Amino acid sequence: MAWKVLYLVLTCVPFAYYFSTPLPDNIEEPWKVRIVDASLKITSFVALLLENLGLMRYDELFSMLLDMEYTQPISDENITVIDTTLSGIPVRLNLPKRKSEKKRPAVIFIHGGAFVLGSSKHKAYDFLNRWTANKLNAVVVGVDYRLAPQYRFPAALEDVLTAVNFFLQDTILAKYGVDPTRICIAGDSCGGLLATKVTQMIKNNPELKNKIKVQALIYPYLQTVDFHTPSHKEYQSGPFLTRDIITNLGCLYVTMDKLCRKLLKQNKHMPQGSRHLFKLVNWSVFLPEDFKKNHVYTEPTLRQDSTYPELMDSRLSPLLVNDTQLQNLPLTYILTCQHDILRDDGLMYVTRLRNAGVEVAHDHIEDGIHAALSFITSPYYLHLGFRVRDKYIHWLDQNL
Repeated sequence: MAWKVLYLVLTCVPFAYYFSTPLPDNIEEPWKVRIVDASLKITSFVALLLENLGLMRYDELFSMLLDMEYTQPISDENITVIDTTLSGIPVRLNLPKRKSEKKRPAVIFIHGGAFVLGSSKHKAYDFLNRWTANKLNAVVVGVDYRLAPQYRFPAALEDVLTAVNFFLQDTILAKYGVDPTRICIAGDSCGGLLATKVTQMIKNNPELKNKIKVQALIYPYLQTVDFHTPSHKEYQSGPFLTRDIITNLGCLYVTMDKLCRKLLKQNKHMPQGSRHLFKLVNWSVFLPEDFKKNHVYTEPTLRQDSTYPELMDSRLSPLLVNDTQLQNLPLTYILTCQHDILRDDGLMYVTRLRNAGVEVAHDHIEDGIHAALSFITSPYYLHLGFRVRDKYIHWLDQNL
């Protein structure tokens, strides 16, 4: 009995604390957001506690909870759903059943999850990709790349690039009835990073560069250089995605060294020899004035050694490519959310792409928060999630 009381106290007291955390005034459905936000922070709190006790890694508790969200490849009257592989990479295919006199468009969707969590088989992503296939009469490919910490950088990118390159072969496109001139690469959060980098790389491939018509990036994570952008400072406590969560999970893609987490939070993680890269993510130059507010730009602090050289790699931070590498990228859709720790990554990419002459459509949701697309299925749905979904689908319908 005493243990039950102790468990109840250890659960309820932190929940009450997190539930009372102030939210931005314009948040829609604040009670739902409070419950989800508090639940995520409780999960993070317990995960860190269990890790410090040596019982499990920080990410394992999140993974255990998300495992309950896996879905089977169940077809319906509109969509045939198949779990298969593309050149050895697991994918979930959504194939429309309705007859089409012409070849269909295709969307390659890359899920988020800080490189550690997530799957196209998770309930929300499965629903999103089914919805996309049905509304656009499109073939939708959900890529399941290898996850950290078992598989670290650049495993996720390698898997996505392998799957995309294989799918873009003429014989494979013909097999699924795909129009090779109407293909989109899309992703959310770190999936947006992977979509961004794969698109940059494919555009340098003369055989494939013309097969990507558009890219769609939903609240993308695009750089690991500066963790003190205005949005990082303003929303380090969320809602939803916090500085603790993003560093405790995201660092596992690079290293198991816990020092990396501490250094990222302090913005003291960049190795010697990386200062020349700062100009490519200088938010004081690339952020619109409305988002700078009273923040003062300071460069990340360089370490006195060359630890974590991966942090200088554009495969981990696509914003680190120079302007010439951005030229000739395809029509781009970027959706950003105001109350999102990653907001400024997307805003800076909008500016940099436009400066390089790339046509960009930008949707900014003033009451938006990160991970909205993860909450479009019962019982966790948010109206915001449906709005993000509908904006994304509408743009694709008009441009793909």
